[in-house]
Amino acid sequence: MITSWREVEAGVTFPEGFAAAGVRCGLKTSGEDFALIVSESEASVAGLFTTNKVQGACVRYSRRVVRGGAAQAVVINAGNANTCNGEQGDTDNRTMADWVSRHLRVPPDRVLTASTGVIGHLLPMDNIRQGVELAINSLESGLTVDTAAARAIMTTDTYPKYRAAEVDADGWVAPIRLGGMCKGAGMIAPNMATMLAFVTTDARIPPSLLQEALRRACDSSFNRVTVDGDTSTNDMCVILASGMGNGEISRAGEAFEDFVEALTRLCRSLAKELARDGEGATKLVEVRVKGAVSSAAAHSIARTIAESPLVKTALYGCDPNWGRVLMAAGRAMVPFDPEHATLSVGEIVVFQAGTGVDFDRDTAHEYLTNREIVLTLDAGMGEFADTVWTCDYSYDYIKINAEYHT
Repeated sequence: MITSWREVEAGVTFPEGFAAAGVRCGLKTSGEDFALIVSESEASVAGLFTTNKVQGACVRYSRRVVRGGAAQAVVINAGNANTCNGEQGDTDNRTMADWVSRHLRVPPDRVLTASTGVIGHLLPMDNIRQGVELAINSLESGLTVDTAAARAIMTTDTYPKYRAAEVDADGWVAPIRLGGMCKGAGMIAPNMATMLAFVTTDARIPPSLLQEALRRACDSSFNRVTVDGDTSTNDMCVILASGMGNGEISRAGEAFEDFVEALTRLCRSLAKELARDGEGATKLVEVRVKGAVSSAAAHSIARTIAESPLVKTALYGCDPNWGRVLMAAGRAMVPFDPEHATLSVGEIVVFQAGTGVDFDRDTAHEYLTNREIVLTLDAGMGEFADTVWTCDYSYDYIKINAEYHT
């Protein structure tokens, strides 16, 4: 059982043994666009990657690194996905890892790579080389700033997303530190982990347990976020465990379950920020489904509602149009009977037992003007529940994506 949770204003550098840099090398039109995370010692590593059949070179490369169970650095570039670039894309990705490995004097297969940005353009390797050198110089100067690293991985995000906490639990011999950062605002419907997410911990934990912990944490956090229903080609979530703290998780049991709970809490906090900052979003939307016939059914209904363009545009307009929510629930391809269902907008019941009910539309409209809103659908058919986080669709979502490539 977790006994204490202390959040701090930090990110991946908060756990013992980690440093990070965020620099600008000209991959984006402005701002930092190249990041590096380094562990002082060889760390246990785990990762989850996109299930999209079209995959960036970094996904194929980093998956192999994770299979080795150990890593010491993560190099991340924004502004270019390095996807669908054939053998040259793989070569350039490998070269980026090699440059980092030589500077750090570690094997190339201990360097994870991640890329995000436009698909189908070769990496400008002169800029990448400059990014590596600037990031290494930043680390050697002691300039390890979490905010700069988090800004450097952004694409259409409007603000950097990072979290850190020191946690203690009954089953641990000492507190454990966790830190993380992520990016993503569009092309988000993860079926693995998330857009790009990087987590660090100073716990001593073997790769096999770390992989299981990450899988379980992501399943109820990043895999419960959707912005537009599209799964990216470059999605990944990786975690490095330096082992430089005093906390140790050596086997399955109470201590491990507490670690999973702590990791899930951190990941969930980051995941909600992704939904909050969805492209063109004006509000964070929590879709709760309960009373479903199975966990899978609850998730399917919640995700279908959360991804419905008609629901999301109604929410942008602060329109309590419950018919759109029922429509989405009914096409989720799982057992659902509106005669048993109850739908609430916030605390306001708007539909029950197969028909709409009288409610104050002005009050409901006013509720929907909030920056955070909750839709709750009780299917009334079972005991299973699930929650998905999303956002509304505004005019800006169309503008951002219509002009993304240009």
